[in-house]
Parts: sequence; C-alpha cells; structure tokens
Amino acid sequence: MPIGPKETILSHDYHTAGEPFRIVDIGPMQGETVLERHSWAIENLDDIRQFLVNEPRGHADMYGGFIVPPDNEKGDIGVVFFHNHGFSTACGHGTIALATWAVDTGKVPTTGTNTPLTIDVPSGRLKTEVKLVKNKVVSVNFLNVPSYVTATQVVVKTSMGEISIDVSFGGAFYASVDLDNLAISISPGHLEKLRLIAKDIKIATAGADFAKHRDDVRMSGIYGTIFHEMVNGNPLHQRNVTIFADGQVDRSPCGSGTSARLALLHEKQLIKINEKFIHDGIAGGRFLASIKTETSDGIITSIEGSAHRYATTTFHLDPKDPFHLGFLLR
Repeated sequence: MPIGPKETILSHDYHTAGEPFRIVDIGPMQGETVLERHSWAIENLDDIRQFLVNEPRGHADMYGGFIVPPDNEKGDIGVVFFHNHGFSTACGHGTIALATWAVDTGKVPTTGTNTPLTIDVPSGRLKTEVKLVKNKVVSVNFLNVPSYVTATQVVVKTSMGEISIDVSFGGAFYASVDLDNLAISISPGHLEKLRLIAKDIKIATAGADFAKHRDDVRMSGIYGTIFHEMVNGNPLHQRNVTIFADGQVDRSPCGSGTSARLALLHEKQLIKINEKFIHDGIAGGRFLASIKTETSDGIITSIEGSAHRYATTTFHLDPKDPFHLGFLLR
C-alpha cells in the first residue's frame, strides 16, 4: 500500500515509562478479527510500517499501532502492533498508551474515576481500566491473556559463553536471563553486549518446541529476551531490559514481558497470588503488577503503568525524496 504524494498520515505519539508508541488510524483492513487483520497487515502494510518507524521520521527503537475495530460488539477498540522489524502479537506498554489516548481524545467516554475499556490485541482480549483524577488519566491497568511457562534452565551458546534461559509466554514468548550471577548489568553501557546475547538466543531457539504456541502458530517463536536483576525482595522488586525484534530495546519494563516474568516467578514460588511485583525498566520507568488468579490455561496478571502524549504529527512523503520509506542507523 504505497503512500501517494498528496496523502498524509496523522500520528498521535505517546510514551509509556519512556517507551514510544505511535498511534495511527490507517483505514480499513481485511479480516474479521484483530489477529486476522494483523496477518493482513504483515502482507499489505509493511511499507507504511517502515515509513512510520524508519529515520528520519522515527528510529530503530520506534514502536506503534494501527487502530482497528474490535473483534465484536463486546470490545471497544482493537490494535495491530508494529515495530522496527515487523508486527507483534502483544504489547503492554502500547496497550497502556492506547487506552490513555482513547480517553484523552474522547473515543471512549469516561464513566467516573475508573473507566472500563476492552481492547482487542492479536494475542487476545484485554480487560482494561483507566484511572482518572480531575478528568485526567493518571494510570491504566489491564488484565493480560493467560501467561505460562514452557521451559526452564535451557542452556544456549552465546557470544558470552553458555547461558541458561527460562522461557514463558505473556502474549508473546520471552526468554528470561538472570544477570545477578553474570558479569554484566542492566545499564546503557552494556546494551550492545545484551543485544548480541539476545540475537544469539533468538538464533539458537529458532523453531524450538518450547516456543510453539499451543493454539496458533502465528504467535510462535521467541519474540524477545528479558534480562533481569534483583533490586529488593519485600515486596519483590526487579529491574529489566527487554531486547526484541531486530535488536530493539524496550525502554519500559515491558508489559507482556512482565506477565511472562510473573509466570516464571510464580512457578519458582517466588511470588504468590495478589502479592505486589515492582518492575523497573532501563530508563527508570515502573510498572506495578500482580497475579490475580490461576487458571488451567495459566496465570492472569494485572499490569499498571502510565502513558503521556508528547506529539501529534502529520506526515507527508515528498515524491522526490530519495530516502522514500527511510532508513535505520544504529
């Protein structure tokens, strides 16, 4: 779907705990469900994704979502997520930003200090609550799809030698790496090493059974690697950085990744139902999370964070622009 010389694209840009989220209504997509539209977007909207993500309009760590209808009348809004390398099935920070935008713009009317909102994402339906003070959004909480563990203590070869990973699903599959006993930490100075390790893990786990979704192959594969370290133990408080897609760094604590972490922490008996989990991102942002219940499909997690609008932009494409859809430098 090429961009015409007289066409414009309107973007509402938010960040959640420092992680950007570019919100765009690109128009109708084929498909009856958000997951079907997600598949259609992969085949038909990749040039639009590149246009919105790439420099000079974006950067290698840009994230965003296309607004789509919900799966049915019980939903309020749907979204197809995109990033520097394609499209994703889950995005917690994007869900928080989208809910904030929906209330900010009046797309969803408020109902007092706690406004319920149902958002359909490719991985499933998310029950969301928007909290307001003096008619301004202060935070968003959502209940994620069931999260569960598929493998623990899997040894993979990386540029830093053999590393043990745990694998869990929180809307997408994540490999978790404990940094407490490694000679590396979550800091900007170590990001390049962490990117290399994440790339090694993604290559080493390609096609692995523990990253195959039990119901839908479209959600299979390791989406990202979560590097985590302990901050405090009571309440449980950890810091993390998630490297996903093509070496993209999540500035936020990663919403779907937080759910995946909680599945592992629960299985290892490090956290109980309804206990608070404080999760910090590399940029200093914070999510508050907990396990609400345990089902036969996995645990149901609650993730809370805040998003803030920072730009509303109208994009144009000059037909004489030699960079056209843009480029990425790192």
